[in-house]
Amino acid sequence: MRAIVVRRHGAPDVLDLQQLPEPQPKPGEVLIRVRAIGVNFADLLQRMGLYPGAPKLPFVPGLEIAGVVERVSAVDRPKSSVSLRPGDAVAALTRFNAYAEWVAVPAEQAYPLPQGMSFEDAAAIPVNYLTAFHSIFTMGNLQPGDRLLIHSAAGGVGLAAVQLARSRGLLIFGTASGNKQEFLRKSGVDHPIDYEKVDMVEAVRKFAPDGIEMVLDPIGGKSFAQSYKCLGPTGRLVVFGFSAAATGGSGKPNWVSAATAFLQTPRFHPLKLMGDNISVIGVSLTGLQKRPALLQAEMDEIFRLYSAGQIRPVIGKSFPLAQAADAHRYIHERKNIGKVILTIR
Repeated sequence: MRAIVVRRHGAPDVLDLQQLPEPQPKPGEVLIRVRAIGVNFADLLQRMGLYPGAPKLPFVPGLEIAGVVERVSAVDRPKSSVSLRPGDAVAALTRFNAYAEWVAVPAEQAYPLPQGMSFEDAAAIPVNYLTAFHSIFTMGNLQPGDRLLIHSAAGGVGLAAVQLARSRGLLIFGTASGNKQEFLRKSGVDHPIDYEKVDMVEAVRKFAPDGIEMVLDPIGGKSFAQSYKCLGPTGRLVVFGFSAAATGGSGKPNWVSAATAFLQTPRFHPLKLMGDNISVIGVSLTGLQKRPALLQAEMDEIFRLYSAGQIRPVIGKSFPLAQAADAHRYIHERKNIGKVILTIR
């Protein structure tokens, strides 16, 4: 099978199209013929050597796919009432290994698609929408009328969060560069913020003098401290990424920038959190894969909202698998609005 392999860390050019053996599913796994692959910022960090827990070199990057079940091992979803069969169209979370024509995953991490969902839409859902849903509703318990600030609101997780927030009647603040402001307005962001021109904290406090209920922050570094200042009592700061460690459009690892971002990361003292009545919440889908029933329930609700027309992934651009390096450059250069997808025909 064809697969994209990272043989050394570096710029997008290190992504190498190779022929690898087809994976063999273990007991409890399904083999999926891949049709579309979601590209996430985490994939860029994996390639650069900045992603915690990434496999040793060489490895196949990527965390989500959509495709067709080819083979089911003997034990199928031992703790689930959902049964998968060959021919089923599914979306799936992977533990790396997504940039390939065939992928084997635990059956409980594959989700049958609702009627009418395309493979491209399906590949854009698991990482982005589960991260946003789990953050906002499961961990954050936001209620209609609550106020939410979404960083990088024109990106994959950002737009998923915007759509999910709209479905529950939240008031939305969203940051993006100046050329994406009008898109945010049309997408339902109540208060778009051009982070290149205005002070984010002042922009939020102008409309919410006492602070808001939640900030979704995938940036890290000094951004965490600024996000904290936007919160009022009972506020929640959700951290789910660290893109500040990978600055610059070239895509080359910049260890000085990464070290600076780590040094700028605030330390949240428990007594201060108690005094401010604020929660700091960390979210990572990798750890949540140990809670398959929880992820299944969240995905069921996401698929219900999709079928009801309340959410729809925004596909910024699609690339064939062989052009994975171009897809990574596209994200590094901040050209994407919405999700970037790799396709296999």
